[in-house]
Amino acid sequence: MKIGIDLGGTNMRVALVDGDVIRERVIRPCPAKEAEEVVTGQLLDQIRQVMNPEVTGIGVGVPSVVDAGKGIVYNVANIPAWQEVHLKEILEQEFGLPASINNDSNCFTLGVSVFGEGRAFKNIVGVTMGTGIGSGIIIDGKLYGGRNTGAGEIGALPYLTMDYEHYCSSGFFTKFHGRTGKELGELASHGDPKALAVWQEFGMHVGKLMEVVLYTYDPEAIIIGGGIASAFSYFEKAMWEQLASFPYPETVKHIKIIPSTLEDAALLGASAL
Repeated sequence: MKIGIDLGGTNMRVALVDGDVIRERVIRPCPAKEAEEVVTGQLLDQIRQVMNPEVTGIGVGVPSVVDAGKGIVYNVANIPAWQEVHLKEILEQEFGLPASINNDSNCFTLGVSVFGEGRAFKNIVGVTMGTGIGSGIIIDGKLYGGRNTGAGEIGALPYLTMDYEHYCSSGFFTKFHGRTGKELGELASHGDPKALAVWQEFGMHVGKLMEVVLYTYDPEAIIIGGGIASAFSYFEKAMWEQLASFPYPETVKHIKIIPSTLEDAALLGASAL
């Protein structure tokens, strides 16, 4: 058994994982505005709640860059006090078990590669689309994160007046259309033409993002996760229409773009680290 952890500025999720099954989980709001030791103390407390003698390791996904070798976490998004946390050392000293730390989007990608839609492929890119854009890379069946687990952060690349994250995440809907993605999804489900047009516009931007993935990695499959993945049917057609103009039609012909339905992919991926 392993312990998988998905650490975010809103919630801290800790699970006891047996293979591909989550046996137990503890989810608590993250005290994100508190001091470093408060956040760390709560994390340790949640781990203790699921710990048992059969656990052989701990894996953690964090929304930040990580020195994966040393297990040092830097500048965690939405947790201001976590500027430099030697998390691997803290966990191994506290529990006497090996610990692995990585970026949360990498954990999602590893999760779908080992347990989900990516199992049929050796080379995939995982893209999480929610509050922001994250991505992870699997090459020849192995997670590639670069020196600081930040490889593949395509959402930060310049696009139009800002970057891809502004046009391919939930902020697109509120910034440009004054409604949340959830609200526009509900309207689209009832056939609202204005909402459907917004999703079509969104799909065009996502198509441009997929072009970036094809240019840079040319994977066998792109797996989409995050909250927006559930609305894939509303923007899929527009996405493919945009990809029709990609200059290498054979690449588009063979690429698979798949929304993930794997629950707890990031937790499972963390446990697989």
